[in-house]
Amino acid sequence: MSMRVRKKPPFCRFQHVNTDKLYVCRQAFTPCSPPLSKAELAATMRDLMNTKTSAQILNGKALATRMRGALTKEVAELTEKHGRAPGLAVILVGDDPASQVYVRNKTSGCEKMGVVSFSHYLPADTTQQHLLGLISELNADPKVDGILVQLPVPEHINPDSLIEAIDPGKDVDGFHPYNVGRLAARKPALRSCTPFGCMKLLEETGIDLHGKECVVVGASNIVGRPMALELLLAGATVTVAHKFTQDLQSHVERADIVVAAAGKQGLIKGAWIKPGATVIDVGIHRLEDGSLTGDVEFAAAAERAAWITPVPGGVGPMTITMLLANTVEAFKAHLGDK
Repeated sequence: MSMRVRKKPPFCRFQHVNTDKLYVCRQAFTPCSPPLSKAELAATMRDLMNTKTSAQILNGKALATRMRGALTKEVAELTEKHGRAPGLAVILVGDDPASQVYVRNKTSGCEKMGVVSFSHYLPADTTQQHLLGLISELNADPKVDGILVQLPVPEHINPDSLIEAIDPGKDVDGFHPYNVGRLAARKPALRSCTPFGCMKLLEETGIDLHGKECVVVGASNIVGRPMALELLLAGATVTVAHKFTQDLQSHVERADIVVAAAGKQGLIKGAWIKPGATVIDVGIHRLEDGSLTGDVEFAAAAERAAWITPVPGGVGPMTITMLLANTVEAFKAHLGDK
């Protein structure tokens, strides 16, 4: 299978996730390589779709496009009803070019949907105190419904304290301990974007998750742990595999649903996939030849699975879409429009 992609990016030791044409370091939720052009992404998707498989492809790009269309219509209706549009504030500290591109993609997504974006570009020597003061101002600003701090931040700044300073009702990334706790307590509010996007993809299959054996491979705070909570909320029987798990193969082999989010290329062998299972591959990696692959052996897994996400074009496009959806939900909650 040939892949038309750009040259291999600088080495990054962290997990990568395709997020709306950008390859994002999931450890820090920030870009670590240039985005693909529309033509390159389309060509790569065509190659994946032309691969002979028995599995049906869960096309995240198509779902994201459909969801954004519905959100755009909803935003227009809400704006007319309330006299203002939803507002998303994005804070970027420093002048990292990749982060700037990623922020521009977010603000572009806002503009296309009719969401107002408030971008705060700050120098790399900005103090923690100044950032906390800005977040406090944004928390109090009635025009701002969502606040997002672009990670990573410079080393002298504690990112956890910034996230915890954000009003949970404006935490559209879904990272605040309050929002994670709400999900754990089965009373979800704003939900972590990538796991929430995975759930939307699972909804597309029409599978009733009640009682299904689900194995999440990877236990990060951003994907693995909230993903397990999302599946529990849906009534699934959930196992979380991590770096201390013994005999990973045996866990994967019994799974009706496999969510691969370990950030290790080809960790999940295709032969391990239970016939008829659903496979959600969150990982994305570039090989030496420049081609893209995930945490799962795609071709072999697709011969056994009933449903599978491609890499790219599966989970990635859903992340920014769910960020925008969270912004709209925060807007409605602030105005009592549920």
